[in-house]
Amino acid sequence: MSEEAIKNRQTATGKKPGFKDSLKSMDTEETFDLIFYRPIGYMWALIARRFGITPNVITIASIFLGIGAGVCFYFNNLWINIGGVILLVWADSFDSADGQLARMTGQYSRLGRILDGLSGEIWFCAIYVAICLRENHTSHFFMTHLWAIWIFALITGFFHGIQAAMADYYRQFHLFFVKGKEGSELESASHLWEQFHALSWKKDFIKKIVMGFYANYTTSQEKRTPWMQKLRKTLKEKFGNHIPKEFRERFREKSLPLMKYTNILSFNVRSFALFAAILIFRMPWLYFAFEVIVLNIILVYMVVRHEHICKKFYLELKD
Repeated sequence: MSEEAIKNRQTATGKKPGFKDSLKSMDTEETFDLIFYRPIGYMWALIARRFGITPNVITIASIFLGIGAGVCFYFNNLWINIGGVILLVWADSFDSADGQLARMTGQYSRLGRILDGLSGEIWFCAIYVAICLRENHTSHFFMTHLWAIWIFALITGFFHGIQAAMADYYRQFHLFFVKGKEGSELESASHLWEQFHALSWKKDFIKKIVMGFYANYTTSQEKRTPWMQKLRKTLKEKFGNHIPKEFRERFREKSLPLMKYTNILSFNVRSFALFAAILIFRMPWLYFAFEVIVLNIILVYMVVRHEHICKKFYLELKD
């Protein structure tokens, strides 16, 4: 929503954008987020708006909180670990707040989206390193085989990246059908690469690096979803930017049940598993096993089902 649209709404209704306006879509919101993180994030967003703090500043603050959580998880001490839990929850409340503030104020930017995606990866990178160092000092097996936990962490991090990327991609594709192009952050890799090549290494060095990273990220998402890309291309050729309402509603109906899997692959379920491994079982490496085994099964199931849906609608358009 642009600043002009916000002002027009305020003029028409006499009200500023409220809590519901800070949400992406009820289709993609997780129950625990609605109960816990979104109300807290909304509070932070209101405070930030009052003091003129931008969404990117909140995102950067969340990065430091997430790194602090990782440091706390290094220690084999219950109370320090609980401190880490508090910091990670705080970081995620900020992660919720930056998006809510952006929707409330119209402060959207591609840099903000990239920074928001990177923040969570930085949190977990710090947590992975903390777990590895801790296991090397406390676990008899990993003290004897120092390299094992680090290889386990690298494998876990690789799959973590794919899981998070695909969950976000399917969520944005769903929002594309719910709210249209303006209500989704769905990107095209070819368009991003055009922008990348248009930038100068000499004049736009940092911006070009960021754009290259983002274009490559989007390319990897598209390569894993061949039927979705065929459907996107056909929709563009046949309807342009005005997909019939009836078609959008039918696709939304089929896609909606998969949104719960995108949420599982996001933050909350991961954090619950992490907290259980560290606080209850006192075996942090179990979190790696959870990501590699449980979340990968969910990932494969989600991809297969979504591709099947896209294939069905693509063939329907081709008939």
